[in-house]
Amino acid sequence: MNPDWIDIGLVRDVPFRGSRIVSTGNGDIAIFKAFDGKVFALWDKCPHKGGPLSQGIVNGHSVTCPLHNWVVALDTGDVKGPDKGCARKVELMIDDGRIYMAAATLKRDAA
Repeated sequence: MNPDWIDIGLVRDVPFRGSRIVSTGNGDIAIFKAFDGKVFALWDKCPHKGGPLSQGIVNGHSVTCPLHNWVVALDTGDVKGPDKGCARKVELMIDDGRIYMAAATLKRDAA
């Protein structure tokens, strides 16, 4: 596999409408699987108050932050109105049932 991608596990290990955490030196990344099997990744911090998105409820292609009910689009990280903000999106690649995260994700500041 190309060194620009990091193997982070199997798609089947992420529960439908749930998440798993990948810990990095810059913070946690939440890997989500929607009801239709599509996989997404965001830094595990709500843009509102830093709540753990991985503990939120996945509905469609969105997750609701467990702290203050902000709804974040899993495909873009954008907060759905009327609130405003954006969670950091992480680029993923799926190959033969495995999830790969873009290595460049770890080189950016994790603010």
